[in-house]
Amino acid sequence: MNDRLTIEASGISATILAQGAELCSFAGPYGEMLWQAGPVWPRHAPVLFPIVGRLAGDTLHHRGQDYRLTQHGFARDRRFDWVETAPDRCKLRLSDDSATRVLYPFAFQLTMTFQTVDGALLVTHEALNTGSETLPVNMGAHPAFRWPLADGVAKDAHRLEFEAAEIAPVPVLHAGLLGPATAPSPIDGRSLALSEQVFANDAVILSAPTSRAVRFTAPGTPGIEMRWDGFPSFGIWMRPPGDFLCLEPWHGMASPVGWDGDINDKPGIALVAPGKSLRAWYSVRVLDPETA
Repeated sequence: MNDRLTIEASGISATILAQGAELCSFAGPYGEMLWQAGPVWPRHAPVLFPIVGRLAGDTLHHRGQDYRLTQHGFARDRRFDWVETAPDRCKLRLSDDSATRVLYPFAFQLTMTFQTVDGALLVTHEALNTGSETLPVNMGAHPAFRWPLADGVAKDAHRLEFEAAEIAPVPVLHAGLLGPATAPSPIDGRSLALSEQVFANDAVILSAPTSRAVRFTAPGTPGIEMRWDGFPSFGIWMRPPGDFLCLEPWHGMASPVGWDGDINDKPGIALVAPGKSLRAWYSVRVLDPETA
């Protein structure tokens, strides 16, 4: 099967790689909207699984055994199998094997479905417990969009507009872990004025946002609308001097500083019973410059 596949309908197209089930292109009537990788961050939209963020010492503990599991897990670096392909949709799957069990001693199937629906791209994550014991799991999305959204537009002209006010204090990261301190939200009601300085201390994390939608816009440019469900947290990130902004629906976050217990007890972990699954989705839509 091919290393990549392009799906399209309703004026949008998306290209998905078998490696990591990674979205590498999202284009609409105004051209490419996704970051096209580069030395400062050589990814497009990695899939985060079976953890989001980092564990203390990059080590997973389970039943007295230690397993080396690095930031955001291993799915983004594994080749998925094509399960279904069609002009407007595709489905890819990663199953546990001897290599994954060295890192994460659980039986699973992670299925990623991409579909163009009514002018939007819908991306569904589903983690199925195929084993006989509880599956402790987190998962998340990490798509990076062009910033600036159009050539010649200043980065500082862009903003995020959430569907509800997001004024709760935000966690402060310490060496990739959630520190005990919080900071005032940089979001003014529903609106976040964007600049590289916003990310001077790493990602902006909304632990439990009220919103389930956000718009990324600048005056006179096409914009992006993202919606999500099943992901209780949300991250916003960029790495200076990269020309990208990551909008990241998450189920789970990094471990808190000082916590280093069994993975089943990790704060925010989902415990999936045998035969059951954890499912979440997000969608992205291109907004017309006149209405963004």
